[in-house]
Order: sequence, then structure tokens, then C-alpha cells
Amino acid sequence: MDLKFTLIVLVITASMFSVSMANKDWFFGFNYTGWSSRFGSHNLNKTQLQPRQILVGGSQHWHFGYNYTDWAIKNAPFYVNDTLVFKYDAPNATTFPHSVYIFKNFWSFLNCDLKEAKMLANPTQGAGEGFKFVLKKWQPHYFACGERNGFHCNNGTMKFAVMPMLRPFWQWP
Repeated sequence: MDLKFTLIVLVITASMFSVSMANKDWFFGFNYTGWSSRFGSHNLNKTQLQPRQILVGGSQHWHFGYNYTDWAIKNAPFYVNDTLVFKYDAPNATTFPHSVYIFKNFWSFLNCDLKEAKMLANPTQGAGEGFKFVLKKWQPHYFACGERNGFHCNNGTMKFAVMPMLRPFWQWP
């Protein structure tokens, strides 16, 4: 690999990490809008305390040609125990089949090396309620579609990475 490519990968990775770290709910014990309380108040509603179910791609679901890296950046932060829901049509005469793979590391993800990936959901598992994946670990997760011998991944749009955050201690149930 040349230096230019390595720098681009480094900048993209740092950007994804910094966006996933951005969390407007980090008060660190203070209420900056009202200093009347000695320790501050956090007025968090119960939905902020519970793990979320997040539909991958929103109303676009999981399909070819949509930029899921962009979607992941816009929908960050993700938290440990949040559930990603992958919805896609079962294969038929008018749609391409899709699947969900998870990669072991950044390099296999970057290169769409399906030999280093594990299939989580086959082309039929995205129908109906969709395939659900719980972000159980505080580590990067690398997802992609492996169909068409990796073409959907290699195209660069049908793949994304998330780094789930730990919930701040005041959000623990």
C-alpha cells in the first residue's frame, strides 16, 4: 500500500471514531443551562436509558446503492446493547439478494475479504421483521453485504462500521 492510501484510511477511521464519540448527552454532572442545583439535574427520559432498536438504513432498509457509512455517521452514537435491525427483501425476480456479514478486523472489512468474514444473515433472513444483531461488545463492528461475490461490499456503499459506546453512568438502568 502506498502512503497516500494509508493516510486516507487513517483519516476516515479517525473521523468515524470521533463522530461515534460525539455525544450531546455528556453532562459530566453539570446542568449548564441552570446553575440553581448544586449537582445539576439530568432530566433524561426513559427512552434515553433503554437500549434502542435501530433500523439499518432507516426507511431505505438494507439495499444496494445506499451509502451506509454515511448513514452510520449520521445516526451515531450507538451504544452497547443497542440492536441493529437489517431489513431486506427475500430474493425474487425483481430484487438482488442481500446478506449480512461481520468482519473480524478493519483490514478484512476494508478489502471486503469474505474469507475473513462470518455470515450473520443469509438472503432470506432480512424479510418480515428483519435480522437483528445486538451490539454486545465495546469494540468496532464491521458489517457488509457479501452477495455477488462481495461486489455489494466492494462497491463501497453496502458496508459500514460502528463503535458502540458505553452508556454514561447516570444512564444505567
